[in-house]
Amino acid sequence: MKKLAELFFRYRSYTPIPFLILMIIFENASVNSLIIGFIIAIIGEAIRLWGVSWAGSETRTTGKVGGTYLIISGPFAYVRNPLYVGNILIYLGLGIMSFALFPYLQIIALLFFIFQYYLIVKAEEEYLFNTFGGQYNIYFNNVPRFLPRLTAYRDESVEQPSFKIKEGLKSERRTLQALIVVSLLILIKFYLNI
Repeated sequence: MKKLAELFFRYRSYTPIPFLILMIIFENASVNSLIIGFIIAIIGEAIRLWGVSWAGSETRTTGKVGGTYLIISGPFAYVRNPLYVGNILIYLGLGIMSFALFPYLQIIALLFFIFQYYLIVKAEEEYLFNTFGGQYNIYFNNVPRFLPRLTAYRDESVEQPSFKIKEGLKSERRTLQALIVVSLLILIKFYLNI
């Protein structure tokens, strides 16, 4: 499973492509699905942007799992893996927008990404336990992996980087471009089918 986790980690930016292609080919959108799906995708992107504005460009690595800081600020105070939660919301939102093969494609994609991120997160957690020890253990026991807690976790003893929205926007450029392009393709196909 460790090899599979490393493979998923390395290619995590590309695993959505087959699902996105199916969403565009089998698009069956309605005005409601477009609006609801887009709102869900934007919420996912907002979570990602908030997270990368705290974590920085280290989240973009495609090599080995790693990081300089144990980030517990921003969305990380509510959920340990906000970037993956954001990704899942983006994919789900795009799937609802397209309404392609609904609900089968969305369910299969959701299960696939939960499985993929579960394996990736297990490898990341191993790194974080080994690197940050007791601090991570306390954080691990207080903040859920994927389902957010209602109140922010705080630990003033854990050094945090500063919040940098400009770096976050720069880091999110590819994700924002992909979100816009896929949304536009779904919209164009929807309007051509009318």
